[in-house]
Amino acid sequence: MLKSAVTGLSKVANAFAITSNALGTLVVLALVVILNVDVIARGLFDAPLRGTYEIVQFSVVMIVFLQLPDVVRVDRLTRSDGFLGVIHTRRPALAKNMRRIINAVSAIFIGLIAYVTFPEFLHMWHTQDYFGVPGLFTLPWWPVKLVIASGTALSSLIFIFKVVSAEDRPTLIRTPEHDEASK
Repeated sequence: MLKSAVTGLSKVANAFAITSNALGTLVVLALVVILNVDVIARGLFDAPLRGTYEIVQFSVVMIVFLQLPDVVRVDRLTRSDGFLGVIHTRRPALAKNMRRIINAVSAIFIGLIAYVTFPEFLHMWHTQDYFGVPGLFTLPWWPVKLVIASGTALSSLIFIFKVVSAEDRPTLIRTPEHDEASK
């Protein structure tokens, strides 16, 4: 029963991660449009788009934290796991346990980021603090803080599911030996 509950919750978290990644991709596309409009406006009309600098700052942070949960989900978070690859070929059980420990530590640290950022989001929501140049272009801080808090919380949850379920995918990269073994 516990395993089916974890599997169900994991599927929900994975769906949120995929959706979040898609939203991050839409932010990338919007950023491309904004930057192109700015370049064209500067070149043709000698009138840059107001707030481009602020929008780029805002967007880059949002892109990173919107796409982070899906990166964690598919095991593409940047890390040096060459040692784990070597250990996996000789002692798979040890490598699996080491991955679980790494995922547990990752869940703790990224969960701490969520824990620290959520009160900042609430503060920014209530105070309506903004960044930018008043009178020229401003954006509120709270959406960025919300994305950071929710992206890190979801990433931490996915790490926890990886620890609990002990799902491990060390052979994401296909090798000729792996393809032969699977036949």
